[in-house]
Amino acid sequence: MENAMPDTSTAAPYQATDRTVPTRSRERASYDRELVHTILDTAYVCHLGFVRDGAPVVLPTLFARVGERLYVHGSTGSRPLRAAGQADPGLPVCLTVTHVDGLVLARSAFHHSINYRSVVVHGVAQDVTDPEEKRSALDALVDHVVPGRSLDSRPANAKELAATAVISLDLDEVSAKLRTGGPNDDAEDLTLPYWTGVLPLTRGYGTPVPADDLDPAVAVPGYISAL
Repeated sequence: MENAMPDTSTAAPYQATDRTVPTRSRERASYDRELVHTILDTAYVCHLGFVRDGAPVVLPTLFARVGERLYVHGSTGSRPLRAAGQADPGLPVCLTVTHVDGLVLARSAFHHSINYRSVVVHGVAQDVTDPEEKRSALDALVDHVVPGRSLDSRPANAKELAATAVISLDLDEVSAKLRTGGPNDDAEDLTLPYWTGVLPLTRGYGTPVPADDLDPAVAVPGYISAL
């Protein structure tokens, strides 16, 4: 399996479906492939939704994108990962990611909002059983957290691989949704004496903290310092 991300700058957009067209604020929806990939690639945590014993379940977990496929990993004892391998043709899921870019403070409580970028993926998750694909998927998961880390750590051994399950989800039924800009106050509220505007939120990295048992001679890798 190839880990390199393809050039999507001229790729066709995803096709809208009944499940990917929002019922509200349709103008905020996007099916641009490059935008979807960027939102996914810059998020650390996804939420994986599925039905278990007739009730909805949503789990936060790590994920990674490789081309037009997402990978999620967990313990082989995890119910959704077991179900993906036992169900035919797989486990129906809904996977989401969200970035919060700003808090939108309006003059009225009703018009308070957030600026955000989100992606929703519908599909059927499959258990990854091919050993090479599984190893490549786990490398991609490590590199998704910190690019370059998979080559600077011990790969999973046979026992660890046996204890780890990986499911895949193809990017077939996908949409992005975004909100940008300032508050949408009603005209009659524009003269009210309340501060209004956007409080931006940014993501940052602190100074790396070495483990207590790290050899002081081991320097912080360049790929970490670059963050």
